[in-house]
Amino acid sequence: MVKNIAYLANDIGRLFRKRLDVFSRPVGITGAQVRVLLNIRRNPGINQSTLASILEVEPITAGRMIDRMTAAGLVERRADPDDRRAWRIHLTDEGSRLLARMDEPIGEMLETALAGMDSAERDTLEMLLGRVHENLVSDCDRKEAVNG
Repeated sequence: MVKNIAYLANDIGRLFRKRLDVFSRPVGITGAQVRVLLNIRRNPGINQSTLASILEVEPITAGRMIDRMTAAGLVERRADPDDRRAWRIHLTDEGSRLLARMDEPIGEMLETALAGMDSAERDTLEMLLGRVHENLVSDCDRKEAVNG
């Protein structure tokens, strides 16, 4: 079973992204843009480099996505008060409204994914996945410090 955990986690992520693509189209954006908006909502004022890292894309790719979303009025860049060269990314009111329209389908997707689990099982799953996440982040941080 241990060998399947990485495969299952990766495939579940792929399936979530695929579903985001499907129900974001009628709203007029891509699944990747929904992921950008969700990450900005979770981390208001995130910088482009950190956002790129979370999305697992190159900073220039994230920059182009942000450019398009800025032109569409969904996000805005604000000067970083601590670094004159950097920008912080924030949702606009329009981006927040659009993302609010996605909350229901995202909630339904999660309910479908967790069907058949009672609240204790859902809590346990979240706790265990959180622990796996923390372990991997710590391991990456440790290895970056050694190789850095």
